[in-house]
Amino acid sequence: MLVWAPGPGTRMVSSAVLGGGIGERGWVLNAQVPPGYGRLDPVAHLRALAADAGLDGPGVGLMTAAPVAERCHAADDGAEAVVTAGIGVRGWAAVPDDGALAAPRRPGTINILVSLPVPLTDAALVNAVATATEAKTQALVELGADASGTPTDAVCVACPSPRADDGREPEAFAGPRSLWGARLARAVHRAAREACAAALARPDGDGRTDRVPVYG
Repeated sequence: MLVWAPGPGTRMVSSAVLGGGIGERGWVLNAQVPPGYGRLDPVAHLRALAADAGLDGPGVGLMTAAPVAERCHAADDGAEAVVTAGIGVRGWAAVPDDGALAAPRRPGTINILVSLPVPLTDAALVNAVATATEAKTQALVELGADASGTPTDAVCVACPSPRADDGREPEAFAGPRSLWGARLARAVHRAAREACAAALARPDGDGRTDRVPVYG
């Protein structure tokens, strides 16, 4: 598993099963689980892994079946992104309502962690998630992956908590044409493109051309 622990004074927004939403978070854990992971208590599992790693207090827990040792990192003028990717189960977000939505879910396969050095408003944090997702999709399309992502991708964006004594207002925007949104997008795009290209080239099934009808 990968662990990043910036400690107190960090706000995060995440779609993760553990520590999702917006709030103060002290750490992020990205745990690799076996393909076909069947546990029905992922939150308890992630909390146990965090405790084993010496992490306490609120944090964010992600899961993936991709090899986390093959993480990819990119930076752009202060914005940093780390991406782990396995894209054997991938497709477009909008699919026909053909009963596939009832299929079992699998662990998230493209996990994106972003760190920005400036505080963001709640709205800008949500905007940053959208920008990171757009950049990921751009990378997939450029690689010819014919997909917008995988069914259970997860995103986490971290930034400093606002401080009343520094006189700095939180950034109000993080769209792709804002200063920090543009930097975030470039960092995520580079890391996601490298990670997804490696996944497509792996012989373990992530580069296969068949599709498993799992949506969620």
